[in-house]
Amino acid sequence: MKLTEKEYLMDSTELAPYLIGKLLCRKHEDGSVNKMRITETECYFGEEDTACHAHKGKTPRTRLLYEKGGVCYVYLCYGIHNLFNVISGREGHPQGVLIRGVEGYYGPGRLTKKLNIDRSLNGISLIDSGVIWIEDDGLSCEIQKGKRIGIDYAEKEDIERLWRFTMKE
Repeated sequence: MKLTEKEYLMDSTELAPYLIGKLLCRKHEDGSVNKMRITETECYFGEEDTACHAHKGKTPRTRLLYEKGGVCYVYLCYGIHNLFNVISGREGHPQGVLIRGVEGYYGPGRLTKKLNIDRSLNGISLIDSGVIWIEDDGLSCEIQKGKRIGIDYAEKEDIERLWRFTMKE
């Protein structure tokens, strides 16, 4: 079953673990659809989170983080990798969930390459675009918590948060 607006309105701190085990679905121009199980996520929560792109306020780059949940936020990292995030929560409070891995493709840059996710999807709806969405097929799995990766620039308190979630094998 495709996730609805209700799920995307959860705060990122709830949505990030909830997405573990769900299926990230991507329809391609030829009509084929890839469905890959989400195995790793990280949450970013508001201007108060120094690891969040919106920490310093709303800019043209971060404007999507302030939208109502259910929108794609795709940005270029290190000038090389497109990284895919799910905007979550209520409008006006910037937050999102970085999808860090899917089965067989560990690392946010690898999964976007596999699923052909690029910045052309930035701002597209996960709810009704028909191009990219997330499904719940009922799988139940154990989840591990850990520290987020690659946020050495953040304040110690934010670096220490256990806001990375992985599927326990």
